[in-house]
Amino acid sequence: MTDSSAVLIDGPWRHHFVAANGARFHVAVSEPAGDGATDGTAPLVVLLHGFPQMWWAWRHQLPVLAAAGYRAVAMDLRGAGASDKPPIGNDVPTLARDVAGVVRSLGARTAVVVGQGLGATVAWSMPALQPRVTRAVAALSTPHPAAMHTAAVARHLATRTTARRLGFFQLPWLPERRMLHGDLAVRLLTEWGAPGWLDAGTAETYRTAARVPFAAHSGMEQLRWLVRSTPRVDGQRYLAAVRRPVEVPVLQAHGTADRCIPVAAARAAAGTAPGSPLTFRLVEGAGHFLAEEAPEATTDLLVDWLGRLPVS
Repeated sequence: MTDSSAVLIDGPWRHHFVAANGARFHVAVSEPAGDGATDGTAPLVVLLHGFPQMWWAWRHQLPVLAAAGYRAVAMDLRGAGASDKPPIGNDVPTLARDVAGVVRSLGARTAVVVGQGLGATVAWSMPALQPRVTRAVAALSTPHPAAMHTAAVARHLATRTTARRLGFFQLPWLPERRMLHGDLAVRLLTEWGAPGWLDAGTAETYRTAARVPFAAHSGMEQLRWLVRSTPRVDGQRYLAAVRRPVEVPVLQAHGTADRCIPVAAARAAAGTAPGSPLTFRLVEGAGHFLAEEAPEATTDLLVDWLGRLPVS
């Protein structure tokens, strides 16, 4: 096991812990120079990692977004990194409430929510579930949750390792054991990313994060909820909510070499976010983990899109 302090990695950011939605969350914050950093006027951008990642997935974007004038905050989701890991609340509606609570705890009224993978599912859900705090959404490597349940997307996923992995994750305790005592986290990063992207240092960092107590179980429970809730009342209520029209600007970006959700599935789903003013972009040669595999292209894409947003 690894103490959670091991994931508080130094860099051009500051680590904070904030209370929200009945739990304590770790955030890494990079702030712009000048008045915006002290008077709260700098626009807030909240960055949500995917699985099996943590806040560190956004290490390349944090200082650049701050230099561009944004208050950039990479958040450890409930159950990940140095955030609390309660045994309940691993459903997407709770994760969305967590994000909204963190935004308020940081003293902001609204934020642009950027997500990767599972974090993108949470980001997509914010306009429907937490509209008052959601200024805009950027979703990397993951189509809209409603699109993920369509036959067009399902066909593309059925032949991928993604379907087999999701099936494996539904088993009790075995996936957690593979995370803790095997190398499942690194295998997923390798399988879903473009060939050759994962260096030894990055692999070791995520290997360490996977062994923080209860992190593996929390991550698996979140993935299990995505599958198991579908026929249940809570899942149907969630899908009904996110099918409402999206009324904020949305950026959807996808890597052409994504081996988790293939680019064909992303193309099939593009524009299916109901009512969304959508910008769809491809990142050439990148796999599922855009912010880490193609940091410069992803950062440039975000900065350009953020600069075009209407003033809050």
